[in-house]
Amino acid sequence: MTQPTPIRRPADPLHTALELATAGVPVLPLRAGKVPFGNCRACAKNACGGRPNMKTSGPCACPAPCHGWAAATTDPRVIDSAAWARAWREAAAVAYHPGGADLTVVDLDNPDAVAWARQTLPPTRTVPTTRGEHWFYRGAMRSANGVRPGVDIKSRMSYARWLDPGSGALVALPDQVRALIAKKPGSVRPAPQAISVPAGEGECRHRTPAYLERGIAMAEQRITEACEAVHNTVYRTFLAVLSAHGRCGCLTDTHVARLFTAAQAKGESQRHCTDAWANARTTLGL
Repeated sequence: MTQPTPIRRPADPLHTALELATAGVPVLPLRAGKVPFGNCRACAKNACGGRPNMKTSGPCACPAPCHGWAAATTDPRVIDSAAWARAWREAAAVAYHPGGADLTVVDLDNPDAVAWARQTLPPTRTVPTTRGEHWFYRGAMRSANGVRPGVDIKSRMSYARWLDPGSGALVALPDQVRALIAKKPGSVRPAPQAISVPAGEGECRHRTPAYLERGIAMAEQRITEACEAVHNTVYRTFLAVLSAHGRCGCLTDTHVARLFTAAQAKGESQRHCTDAWANARTTLGL
């Protein structure tokens, strides 16, 4: 099996991060494997309530680089703080939140995907990657992986690895890119009415509706960003949602439909979604 090309480490990740932040690009450190640093003990398994998205406030005020993409910031006091110092010493790369910088990255993961983009998409600023290219467009949109073979969209609620500024003129986000994640009528069916939502067993322990909303949004993102083992990711995500929200009556058919829609957008069948949900409920005794 071909070994992946090692991630390129900036000469000084902290310096690079501060330069990007000055330019208005929210940044965070990445560890080996191109993944964010894990949550601290206080934030493990989102016990703190999770980071907010970029437009809302939330209960977590953790100073560490927790919660993946949501830790990205342009605040130099945070980036160069003692709480982030260890992460920068161990960082393999710098990442950024494209949506927070009003950008969309079309991640082309192989030569075939690059060839498709050159034939289909408007030319824009590009950056070579270890296996393909990143194409940058001005404007933010929903992120999605696997929109076509070898093509991912990284923008809102996602992160991308910083490589270099790239070359070419940055152009506005075109309709061709937005259309890559547009659902065709009937292509993704909502959760069936037969899916049961756990009944409440007492007073809701979730302090605000925003807590549940963040949980569902993070679950959708986890499924959307799955690059492999999608079956297992869907099941484990359903299990996590039910474990956190399945006993107080907060979940509604609408929440379940959102999770099913995210799973089906990754190629899961309606039957697998139904079975995964039922198995997760059985595992938890719901």
